[in-house]
Amino acid sequence: MTAPPLIEVEPLRTILKLECQRNYANTAVIGGLDKFLLKWARETKDKINSPKLLASFNQLQLADSNYAAWDIDKRKAWVKDALDWLARAEEAAVAKAIKKSQIRSVTASRPSTDSRTPISMVDVGLDSPVTVVKGIAASSASKLAKLGVKTIRDLLYFFPRRHIDYSQRRPIAELEFDEEQTVLATVWEARIARLGTHQGTEVIVGDDTGNIRAVWFNQPFLAKNFPTNAQMVLSGKVTEFRGQKVFESPEWELVEDKELIHTGRLVPVYPLTRGLYPRQTRNLVKTAIDNWAWQVTDFLPQEIKSRRQLLELPQAIIQAHYPDSHLMKAEARKRLAFDELFLLQLGVLSKKRDWQESQPGNALEINRENIHKFLNSLPFTLTRAQQRVLQEIFADLQKSKPMSRLLQGEVGSGKTVVATAALLVAADNGYQGALMAPTEILAEQHFHNICQLLSKVSSQKDEQDNVCCYHGLFPRPVTFALLTGSLSEKEKGTLHQQIQEGKVDVIIGTHALIQKGVEFSKLGLAVVDEQHRFGVLQRSALRQKGFNPHILVMTATPIPRTLALTLYGDLDLSVIDELPPGRREIKTRWLKPDYRGRTYDFIRRQIAARQQAFIICPLIEESESIEATAAVAEYERLSREVFPDLKLGLLHGRMPATDKEKVMQSFRDGKLDILVSTPVVEVGIDVPNATVMLVEAADRFGLSQLHQFRGRVGRGEKQSYCLLLAENPSPEGTQRLKAIEETQDGFALAEKDLELRGPGEFFGTRQSGLPDLRMARLSDTPLLELARNEAISLFQRDSGLETPEHHLLAQELARMWQTNGELS
Repeated sequence: MTAPPLIEVEPLRTILKLECQRNYANTAVIGGLDKFLLKWARETKDKINSPKLLASFNQLQLADSNYAAWDIDKRKAWVKDALDWLARAEEAAVAKAIKKSQIRSVTASRPSTDSRTPISMVDVGLDSPVTVVKGIAASSASKLAKLGVKTIRDLLYFFPRRHIDYSQRRPIAELEFDEEQTVLATVWEARIARLGTHQGTEVIVGDDTGNIRAVWFNQPFLAKNFPTNAQMVLSGKVTEFRGQKVFESPEWELVEDKELIHTGRLVPVYPLTRGLYPRQTRNLVKTAIDNWAWQVTDFLPQEIKSRRQLLELPQAIIQAHYPDSHLMKAEARKRLAFDELFLLQLGVLSKKRDWQESQPGNALEINRENIHKFLNSLPFTLTRAQQRVLQEIFADLQKSKPMSRLLQGEVGSGKTVVATAALLVAADNGYQGALMAPTEILAEQHFHNICQLLSKVSSQKDEQDNVCCYHGLFPRPVTFALLTGSLSEKEKGTLHQQIQEGKVDVIIGTHALIQKGVEFSKLGLAVVDEQHRFGVLQRSALRQKGFNPHILVMTATPIPRTLALTLYGDLDLSVIDELPPGRREIKTRWLKPDYRGRTYDFIRRQIAARQQAFIICPLIEESESIEATAAVAEYERLSREVFPDLKLGLLHGRMPATDKEKVMQSFRDGKLDILVSTPVVEVGIDVPNATVMLVEAADRFGLSQLHQFRGRVGRGEKQSYCLLLAENPSPEGTQRLKAIEETQDGFALAEKDLELRGPGEFFGTRQSGLPDLRMARLSDTPLLELARNEAISLFQRDSGLETPEHHLLAQELARMWQTNGELS
């Protein structure tokens, strides 16, 4: 069935926007705009069905414009009018397409009784293995499984990475070089031919305007597929060979009484693995869509679909794979992305409700006198931001509803002091507190820093390597202990017993705190540092150690508010958005590789002044093992050729955890001058003596990650430097490097990073314990806010999703979180 003609607004809009960027100089198209406008107007006019749109189209005089002769002001006004018209045309098309698709999806939403529909398709459910799909044998199924596709539902939701636009059909005489285009032609001759040194297939095809040669290298077996006089569609790029136009290895299909899959349309490009091929994958997905898309239940309440003008779900799935137009592709993505964000938000709202209402928490009393005694002993005054956040936390602790709060703050903003005050409140009320860090070295760092803070206000007795007891702060002694995996079994056993008996007030450690051997006596508050390094399951396990304790999550990773509210929607948000006075700015410079020698000289001078340096090796996304190998080679080169007289250490992701800890500890203790590392360099590590951060191939990193690297230096009193080496960055890479040079504000950089690269730079959904997102882009703030608002509105009316119209939604929510995430 052929789709009705749709107005293609995108080509003209792209050119007009480029014209705006070039200050209306008539350079957006080679040869000027007038020729392009004439051609576009002729192709478009017949597709306009609305009399109102047609009238305003005629007023623009696209078919006989004289843009080249106009002055800048007239060009500017005309371009604005043209862009406005395109927006109105698209709006009208969206409304019409949605209405049409909703009508079509009524029939698509139930199995046909037509005798051509195999009855087996009705019997086979969406959760059946992919092997029930015709053409998928066990060998193909194992390859699809590597891509996360195990069931028919998985196959339906196995969306393309992108589409190639083969919809621009042209006569052979009008084909142009190096553009994606399509011809409908007749096969005149097909034969096996020698192409270069190997055999391949050569076909001569023609239409009313001329003939063209198509060749496929190393594929002589294709020749038998092209009978003489058959109608054929070819899609691809045209190249020049000996002065003649040639299709090289184009996609092809014979014209039969069925829908085109590989040519003549927007053609999907799927992720592949070894042994899966593009045509094969497209055919398999198309079979699944044709036979099972109608079985997908649309769980979204009708009122939301109507209010937000969203496609019906079966139609959205079909259009996401094989869209009728760019417009329908965008509408399909909008619906599917909305679903993901909406279900994500409902899930985190459900968690917050369950955690806060399923059982009461412990209301703590704030003894202001004791807390002020601690705060007044500090060698600095809390910033206004710290004071505000502390009051927000205290207000939560005083409620019987358990606190669930996310505390964000830049490196050095003073989160540890705030967390210590909260832990002291728990101890003052006779409850235990726990602080969990992602690595042993960070746990040790917290332990030593907190002990140092407390030593200013109280006398210290019974000190051991991993236990400190303080007198004088409260009427009774307060005991802090460090529990990590590196303790001996005897030490662990003793500490476990003390924790169980309530003899330890505050326990600081790693994920060892949530292992089965650790039983708390009376856990009242859990503080989790660097939340994005912990999964939701670990956070839940810690909560289950006590009677619904208060939870405070801390992160130094700046996360824009909207994103934080979505990914951590189960947590209330506090932000320390102010650094203590007197902090030195870290001087940041982007340097070309020509400066590498001078950069090494600068590092040598810093080390001569008894400072230390980090050198970060390039990011290699394809493989951690390749990245590690490259880091080893760079470490050896630097050790042998550049700094043979200095002490260098190496850190990479393939090293055992204990080896990583030893290297970081040696660097922290000043036993190493330079630490060469892949991007795994630990978040939050405090090495006050490190003053130089050198990042190789800095354009490969996102802004947030560059900002995190920069945060590894500048911890002491000396001036620190962040040096970024990048050879030929892309335009986006250049934008990132300029941004990091110009601003030290992590939240401003996080917003920019979302805009440029999306949320991958903060954390992956897999690591956060949240469902995977296939279509949603967390950088799409308007859609994200739309989904959040709809979720909150529905949750306020029916938080348990118990009304009949929400039963399907409740089932989908449970299925999505049980399959991909954790809903507790």
